Amino acid sequence: MIKQKIRLGVVCLARKTFDFNSAQEIFYKIKNNLREIENIDYTLIDGLLIEVKDAKQAAKFLLSKNIDGIIVISGTFHLGHLVLELDKVIKKPILLWGLNELPYNGGKIRLNSICGVNLDASNLYKSGNRQYHSVLSDAIDENWIDAIRVKVALENAHLGLAGFRASGFFNLSINESECFNQTGILLDHYELEELFKIEVPKDEVGEKENKIREIFYISGITKIQVQKVAELSVKIKTFVDKNNLTALAIRCWPEFAASFGISPCAAMSILQSEGYILGCEGDVEGTISMLAHRAMGAETPFLADLSQVDLKEDFALMWHCGVAPCNLWDGKCIRSLDTYFAGGKGVTADFVMKEGEVSILRFDSAQNEYRVFLQKGVGIPMEKILKGTYLKVRFENNINEVLNKVIYNGIAHHVSLAYGNYIKPMEILAKMKGWKVIR
Repeated sequence: MIKQKIRLGVVCLARKTFDFNSAQEIFYKIKNNLREIENIDYTLIDGLLIEVKDAKQAAKFLLSKNIDGIIVISGTFHLGHLVLELDKVIKKPILLWGLNELPYNGGKIRLNSICGVNLDASNLYKSGNRQYHSVLSDAIDENWIDAIRVKVALENAHLGLAGFRASGFFNLSINESECFNQTGILLDHYELEELFKIEVPKDEVGEKENKIREIFYISGITKIQVQKVAELSVKIKTFVDKNNLTALAIRCWPEFAASFGISPCAAMSILQSEGYILGCEGDVEGTISMLAHRAMGAETPFLADLSQVDLKEDFALMWHCGVAPCNLWDGKCIRSLDTYFAGGKGVTADFVMKEGEVSILRFDSAQNEYRVFLQKGVGIPMEKILKGTYLKVRFENNINEVLNKVIYNGIAHHVSLAYGNYIKPMEILAKMKGWKVIR
């Protein structure tokens, strides 16, 4: 999956009382290495920033390039003015990058780079800036880069809500103004009837129906239900594309079964496997969580419930009623479409998901506080013994600890689950934004 594209500025600070020539050589190598990281447009200030006038000039130039963040390399110890002159104008997240010290030469410390990072961090902190992160390494901290990717992805997202949250799911309600304040997302509302009535080409529906028959074992549903799944898949796709939506949260019951004839679970499974971000039960913050995972490069994140815990065997069953992307199938069980709720109209995808490392994320607001719930685990094999889509997960912490964090912090009952490790970037972003991390 391609990561969110971002624009970064890069500068190197120095002072001539230290080995600035070596710092310049290191900076040259760094610039070449940075270009190897995917989907970043760089604005690089070639020369070292030494004097205040240099920083002022660089700040104006970087501002004109509309960068999303700035990498400030402490080439050597330097004037404390420099980073503040940059911050005063640019006002974007800052990575303070300290270099490993070079071998001593004649008894002198050559770079004193870390002391420069210390100076800059103290100046930023005491001036009220919390949008900085530091690293001591010969290589860039790509977790910080991915944190910026998430920030940019959310600020640029066009998120829609079709209908409302599911009945009784009060914990999925959001304060839209505060959501905008915290993430930059403006939510657009649509009626479900708009989605139901959208016109779609018959040939596209036919192509989708053929694809469904190739992917799923369909003996458990009727021919009409297969056609309905195909039609709804095309309708949702057309609706999202027509409205230029980055993601769509959908009130998936009870209106779908009652008015359209089937639930949207199977259609959402198919579309999510094609890269569409779709949140069920009108869960806006869950959908935002999926957007964050995708920005970091996660393949087809989806919403899951922590549906069962086994305290003795130390695992949780991450289940949902047949909505997980069908490309996450374990390749072993029968991947089928079935109906087991809504009076025979709840058409769902049924399969066990593949094993592997997983990350869980939930953006969650409560009582004027914004939080992110994070967990890391491993999906382990299991037999297909249930309807719906599911994965047995063993977390890095004991399942009883994980459950207590969910229960006693009031975390909503949906989380975004993605394959891979996407924990550290979210911790960095949360720190920059002042969000509470629950882990």
